[in-house]
Amino acid sequence: MCTGKCSKCIGITLLPLAACAIVSNILLYFPNGQVLQLSEITDLVWFFHGILGAGILVILPAFMMLGAGGAGCCANRCGMLLSVVLSVLGFAGGAYCAVISSLGLIGGPLCDTGDGEYLYPFRNDTLEDNYLFNQTTWSICKEPENIILWNITLFSILLAIGVIEAILCFIQVVNGLAGFVCGTCMRRRKTNISGM
Repeated sequence: MCTGKCSKCIGITLLPLAACAIVSNILLYFPNGQVLQLSEITDLVWFFHGILGAGILVILPAFMMLGAGGAGCCANRCGMLLSVVLSVLGFAGGAYCAVISSLGLIGGPLCDTGDGEYLYPFRNDTLEDNYLFNQTTWSICKEPENIILWNITLFSILLAIGVIEAILCFIQVVNGLAGFVCGTCMRRRKTNISGM
C-alpha cells in the first residue's frame, strides 16, 4: 500500500474514533442522564480529555491525512510533512486522553456516600483494595445511581480510544515521513513494447 492510501485509511479511521471520544466525554457530565451541579461532577472530567485530547486534537490531523492521501495538490511531499506534524499533535491528544482516563479509572468517581456530602471514597485505595477489583465496595456510592459503572464504562471507552488514536497517529508519523522522504505513490505508466 502506498503512503497516500495508508494516510487516507488512517484518517478515515480516526474521524469516528474522535467523534466517539467527544460523545463519551460529554456523557461523563451527565451520569445516568442526570444533570448535576458543577461541584458534583468528577474532577478529571473537567480536563476535557475526550473533547479536546482525543477529539479536536485528533480531528485536525485526520482531515490533513485525508487531504494528504487524496489525489490533488495535497498529495505531495509538503502535504505528507504537514500530516506528520499534525499526527504528532494527534498522538499527544490520544496519549493525554489515555493518561487522564487511566487516572479516572484508578481514582474512582465523586459520589454521595449517604450523608449528603460528595467525596471520592476510593482515592486512597491501594491496588489490592481498588474498587475496580472489588465490586462489593460499589455500594458505598448512593448518588448518583450507578455512578461507578457509568464512570468505569466511559473512562474505559476513552482509554481504549486514546490508545488506538495514539497508535494510529504514530503509524501516520512513520508513514508520513516515508512519504516525505520517498515521495507518495507514483502510478506506473504502461509503455508499449513496440514503441507506439
